[in-house]
Amino acid sequence: MPRPLRVAIVGAGPAGIYAADALLKSAVAVEPGVSIDLFERMPAPFGLIRYGVAPDHPRIKGIITALHQVLDKPQVRLFGNVDYPGDISLDDLRTFYDAVIFSTGATADRALDIPGIDLDGSYGAADFVSWYDGHPDVPRAWPLDAEKVAVLGVGNVALDVARVLAKTADELLPTEIPANVYEGLKANKALEVHVFGRRGPAQAKFSPMELRELDHSPNIEVIVDPEDIDYDEGSIATRRGNKQADMVAKTLENWAIRDVGDRPHKLFLHFFESPVEILGEDGKVVGLRTERTALDGTGNVKGTGEFKDWDLGAVYRAVGYLSDELPKLPWDVASGTVPDQAGRVIEETGEHLQSTYVTGWIRRGPVGLIGHTKGDANETVASLLDDHENGRLHTPGAPAPEAVESFLGERNVRFTTWEGWYRLDAAEKALGEPQGRERVKIVEREDMLDASGA
Repeated sequence: MPRPLRVAIVGAGPAGIYAADALLKSAVAVEPGVSIDLFERMPAPFGLIRYGVAPDHPRIKGIITALHQVLDKPQVRLFGNVDYPGDISLDDLRTFYDAVIFSTGATADRALDIPGIDLDGSYGAADFVSWYDGHPDVPRAWPLDAEKVAVLGVGNVALDVARVLAKTADELLPTEIPANVYEGLKANKALEVHVFGRRGPAQAKFSPMELRELDHSPNIEVIVDPEDIDYDEGSIATRRGNKQADMVAKTLENWAIRDVGDRPHKLFLHFFESPVEILGEDGKVVGLRTERTALDGTGNVKGTGEFKDWDLGAVYRAVGYLSDELPKLPWDVASGTVPDQAGRVIEETGEHLQSTYVTGWIRRGPVGLIGHTKGDANETVASLLDDHENGRLHTPGAPAPEAVESFLGERNVRFTTWEGWYRLDAAEKALGEPQGRERVKIVEREDMLDASGA
């Protein structure tokens, strides 16, 4: 009797879980069946939804409900707190599985090569996001002693960072933030947050809803300079062809023409200001130098040679995420991705690395919203199933599901399971209940493992 197709998925964020869902919906899942194991280096699943989405965005966290339904399926197992390649290598995975899909996402900050970027007080947005989202592998404290702060970038991560810096700790207390984050935010001295983009309102990468949410806080006064509202032919074409870009531009226009109110924290959205240097004294950030830019007719900008120095005590760069290189896989340094064709990992020779696939941000870079990874996963799984149907997958030496558990046990890897997630989930909700909060996130890795019954 033929055995089920055995697939390992490395990374249990949305991309990996969508890949599992695509496998479960395939004809192979009916006959001879599929058996899917997700490996996740964190003790808990859900990737950037747990550790990359701002705590005051429960709407996006609602995606977890749909992901739950996939992980609840009997054909799927979760192995949390298992590191690739430290705990399990590609050769190990080949021993147990017909195919391996990598969906490890992107968690590091993309570099910004300007003078002063290494000064004390210059931070990557991804590190700050990890801190306020209670990631176990970052420091428990965060220095928030600057009264004036810059955020470089005009995407949703920049908005999240700016909003968390501009809100009060008590505004964020009803969310799932852990105690150390609440105490850190209570000490936050920021009264002015300045967001800088080098292009214009039509080129901003904000989502319309995320942008409008900035103005919902009783403590944040959002300010846009009327001089920053400018469009060329390329910008007008963008607005005509992109409903979201048009909605963003309209919101910014409305803010630019209104009177400035008296809410205590000011959040400035600056356009046509290209950061050229972070200014420092005694090794610490004291300001930012920008060059004024101007539209060139196509929607792009050119420098004007006009510079301005801004008095600021901290700078956060939110210029994009970057994936970590995966050992044993080919790597494109420029894009920070694994080279692929329709999800098949492609070696330098142009050959497909047998039985090895990628999906999500590790495949195409950190662009698009969470839901966009679904189409990606479908294409990758279609390639995998085509290779399976045509006999192109390798044959594992030990395909029995219990072989993996034995292997991890022999290596003394303390792994969590899907049942363990339910226990951790219940423990976090129990922490929140006395305060009337939905949950309080458990931060320490050991505490997460204990709560999960690892």
